[in-house]
Amino acid sequence: MKVARKIDGKAKAAKLTESITLETATLLEEHGIKPGLAVVIIGENPASQVYVRNKKRTAESCGFHSVQHSLADDVSEQDVLQLIDELNNDPAIHGILVQLPLPEHLDELTVTQAISTAKDVDGFHLVNIGKLTAGHMADTFVPCTPAGCMLMIEDEIGPDLSGKNAVVIGRSNIVGKPIAALLLQANATVTITHSRTKDLPRVVSGADIVVAAVGRPNMVKADWVKAGAIVIDVGINRVEQTIDGETKSRLTGDVDYDDVSTVAGAITPVPGGVGPMTITMLMANTLRSAQRAAGLDGE
Repeated sequence: MKVARKIDGKAKAAKLTESITLETATLLEEHGIKPGLAVVIIGENPASQVYVRNKKRTAESCGFHSVQHSLADDVSEQDVLQLIDELNNDPAIHGILVQLPLPEHLDELTVTQAISTAKDVDGFHLVNIGKLTAGHMADTFVPCTPAGCMLMIEDEIGPDLSGKNAVVIGRSNIVGKPIAALLLQANATVTITHSRTKDLPRVVSGADIVVAAVGRPNMVKADWVKAGAIVIDVGINRVEQTIDGETKSRLTGDVDYDDVSTVAGAITPVPGGVGPMTITMLMANTLRSAQRAAGLDGE
């Protein structure tokens, strides 16, 4: 039985990180600029703490100036906005990231829109979202997860997706909508599906490219997937299972990996697929912002 190729996001991220590290050293040597990334984390969300640690470690390994601001769970919105304003005006900082989700008393839109568009390395500002949607890519920060997904798709099929049908499962502003915009720009025919889509398995089964970003463990099964399709699993779900009377938690994606591997042409695992690429694209965006600050186009 043929098994799908595993798309190794960890290996690809490591290779990209190597090139980012070299470019960072060159920028410092030739222009005296070290890319600066500031991460703001609010509260004690354990998953957020892990993500922030990983981002800080990767930034430091690339040779970045890395700053972390840890704020109390009950911090006022005014204090958060004041910190963002200070970072917007700090020439040593080229990228600002506020770790989501935020505590309930803080308005996500107000906080994310306070970040300068020139330092919005997460690509969440409405101006950057608008530029992405309109196809004005020269000075736009693309959200990190979709950007990483596209690189992995290009590795499998090439940059021109003409004639390919792509189905995106999920319509979030962080993944679903931006990946659809990127797929459209690469000439794919794109369908966005979601919880209200009728006969979802049938819609997915026509796709040459499937991007699953819905947050439901192992939802996509083999009988949903066209033979030879490229399957990108963005989901990160923690599920509990009991083995020998002991309950353990493990990470799984939105795709039933073992099942879908029997029909797909290539598939990303969870963990080790999209996750490492997301952090690497954050570094790439921060480097690009620093290159712009040096008067380079960063392309």
